[in-house]
Amino acid sequence: MSSSGPYDERPPTSDTQGGVGVQDPHQHHWFDVPTKEVGPRYVGGLVFAQLIFFIALLGPAIVGIGLKVQSAIPPAQQITAVGIIAGFGALFAVIGNVLFGRLSDRTASRFGRRRPWIVGGTVVMTLAFVVMALGQNVAVITAGWCLAQLGANATLAPFVATISDQVPKFQRGSVSALLGIAQNVGILGGTFLAQLFKDHLVVLFVVPSIFAIGAMLLFAVILPDQRLKVKPPKMTGREWLETLWLNPVKFPDFALAWWSRFLITLATFMFTTFRLFYLRDELGLAESAAPAAVTFGVLIYTIALVASGWVAGKISDRTGRRKFLVAGSTLLFGVGIVLLAHVSTLSGFYVVEAILGFAYGIYVGVDLALVIDVLPNPDDAGKDLGVFNIANALPQSVAPAIGAILLGVGAGSTNYELLLYTAGAAALIGALVVLPIKKVR
Repeated sequence: MSSSGPYDERPPTSDTQGGVGVQDPHQHHWFDVPTKEVGPRYVGGLVFAQLIFFIALLGPAIVGIGLKVQSAIPPAQQITAVGIIAGFGALFAVIGNVLFGRLSDRTASRFGRRRPWIVGGTVVMTLAFVVMALGQNVAVITAGWCLAQLGANATLAPFVATISDQVPKFQRGSVSALLGIAQNVGILGGTFLAQLFKDHLVVLFVVPSIFAIGAMLLFAVILPDQRLKVKPPKMTGREWLETLWLNPVKFPDFALAWWSRFLITLATFMFTTFRLFYLRDELGLAESAAPAAVTFGVLIYTIALVASGWVAGKISDRTGRRKFLVAGSTLLFGVGIVLLAHVSTLSGFYVVEAILGFAYGIYVGVDLALVIDVLPNPDDAGKDLGVFNIANALPQSVAPAIGAILLGVGAGSTNYELLLYTAGAAALIGALVVLPIKKVR
């Protein structure tokens, strides 16, 4: 790449003269940390691709799976079925994000490191949604969702890594905030589509994903992708296993950020996995009315999130402070989760959705910037962000199982109070573990 780009390529070296450093034997090309502000073309392409992609992915994830289960699985087995599908899918997301993040770091294609995976993964996700839409039992639906998660994370790992590749530290809060806002507006769009096409599941699952392929192709054209000119050496089996690991003693700031994300995600999915059933069981909504209530709740949540997220990203860039925003928003989110245990009306549920959206907006406006700031090695951004994404995907795997167990504790009605208090406690701990981070203010 020329020196006029957002980063400069740095030739390999075998000594420490000139302050360049020693090259890792498995890194055949180094890239300087970006120092030049990225322009609206990259940012606009990134945000647009994120928006369309998450509409395609999260419509099925948030409401579509529940609708599919209700249409194909007997009522007595539905909660268990949702837990199985969501749990196994999240496990494949863990594997896929780390694996494809590492592969994108090491890809020496003439198309760049990230582009082939960004586009190819979206195609695989689309094909998997065809399987899900046509499936009529738990096994087929689960297999489709697992393949969809592999494809989605083959896209997401290199996609998010482009922020580390392209965006300088002083601009990361703003760009991360826009990305988080786009993701959550995508959630809103996905839930609206789910409401609109709840009786046409093939359209719901497949058509938005086709548009996502187009959006990722557009971003791939815009992206000034880095290219490895020398193919990296083959990795040993042990090195591939170590891809899933970063030493928490050696990189304590990264480990603390990892645990914070794990805990807030656990808190989130302990509730959202069963939100459709919560509205039906706790607030007495009819099965036909619950999807519309979810959609309106997500609308309120997203409006609050957009308002707080953009401001939080700007504040964190201008002040250089990220920790207090991440910790405070996580704490407020936990309070909101607990408040749900005391809601008895639909209007009360919407008020809490506003609180949760405001809190999570601050969180998404700052947290990704904080994480990129504490990455151990920018050259391994795909792999390291993949390891970090385990904190995002693993809770999605265990939360349905934990939630189902907690809901079953005690006699009589389903124990949503225990579920929500436990989720709130997880968020509280997630706020506390941010405070000892030293590399970021």
